[in-house]
Amino acid sequence: MSNTDKSETIETGPTKQAEIEEDSRRWRNLALLSVATVLSLTVWFSTNAIAPALEAERGFSSSDIAWLTIAVQLGFVLGTLIIASTNLADLMNTRKLFAISAVLAGASNVALVFVPGGIVGALALRVLSGVFLGGVYPPGKIVSGWFRSGRGIAIGTMIAALTLGSGSPHLLKSVFVAQWELTLYISSALAILAGGIVYFLAEDGPFDVPAARFNPRYLLDTIRVRSTRMVLFGYLGHMWELYAMWASIPVFLAVVFGTKSLVGESLDLASLITFTVFASGALTSVFAGMMAERIGRTATTSIMMAISGGSALFIGFLPMEWSLIIALVALVWGGSVVADSAQFSTALTELSEDAYRGTALTFQTGVGFLLTIFPIWLVPVLSESWGWGPSFAILGIGPMLGIAAMLKLRSMPESLACAMGRR
Repeated sequence: MSNTDKSETIETGPTKQAEIEEDSRRWRNLALLSVATVLSLTVWFSTNAIAPALEAERGFSSSDIAWLTIAVQLGFVLGTLIIASTNLADLMNTRKLFAISAVLAGASNVALVFVPGGIVGALALRVLSGVFLGGVYPPGKIVSGWFRSGRGIAIGTMIAALTLGSGSPHLLKSVFVAQWELTLYISSALAILAGGIVYFLAEDGPFDVPAARFNPRYLLDTIRVRSTRMVLFGYLGHMWELYAMWASIPVFLAVVFGTKSLVGESLDLASLITFTVFASGALTSVFAGMMAERIGRTATTSIMMAISGGSALFIGFLPMEWSLIIALVALVWGGSVVADSAQFSTALTELSEDAYRGTALTFQTGVGFLLTIFPIWLVPVLSESWGWGPSFAILGIGPMLGIAAMLKLRSMPESLACAMGRR
């Protein structure tokens, strides 16, 4: 072996080892962040999961339950817009922000057990939960600090974790049918545990770029720049459907399946199927991330919105006695309705300035959740007067408009920055 060959061997060996160690670290951090996201997001739909108990024991109406969901959305919008307008997601260490927010979200969630009956106090606590969740949902900036290639898969994994976390209260409720307080106790404890995992165990990535200074103008750049504006419009079409579907599908399935249970009275069937609807979204979020790396983000988001929008258009018109068919369509809808979410976030990180991608993500998320308030309120109102068919079909409008925005982005040269040139 020549001296040159020996030199190359010496240099290549440590370099290769360092690459392997770096790769191991990024997947370890992704796993930690995913677990933390599952745990922290358990507080989001906790009141939806225990809605029958709140109606029976606290005297809340179905309208009150809808407003409890809307309160979280309003609080979340307030929290995200505060974070975005102050560039806090970029100026403050994101892991510390996540940890503090998760602990406070858990505390405000469990406080509902101890606050005397009454909708006003419950609404205030749900608003607080939403405000603190603004610092938790989801830690895409931390993930993007570890991934450049494969970022869509990584953030897809995070959205899968988010979906499981959002659906987990329904699983808890299906088990603890008669002990609704346990759902709140456990979900809050898990949120606090999530904060500890991110703060003490997770690490900042090598591609994390902190903002050099406060820059309020960057908040508007997300709208001003044409490419990121198209991502925002696509995301808004997606959000028009997503949370209204998540909030109303447990009520719809409860109507379809009634009080049936699988094992005695301990596994409520409607709640269990609702959880599997959320779980199907977790699986397809990872799959959509892989798909986007192969065929592009604009193509993947368009396909998923076409499937979810189509499901929304006809699931409510199916006869109630077709319970098995309804469950299958609900699983398809649950899988497709959230699968594109991560790809909008990923596209925004690819098209935004690195130093302010946390601000851009938070702003997009806040505006998207502001939009969700109206369809969350609208669906139960329309279902009472028109039935489930028309109320769900209206949700299909969002995906159609979202597809138009993503196809417009696909025609723009800036889209080559997405998915390593695969648009």
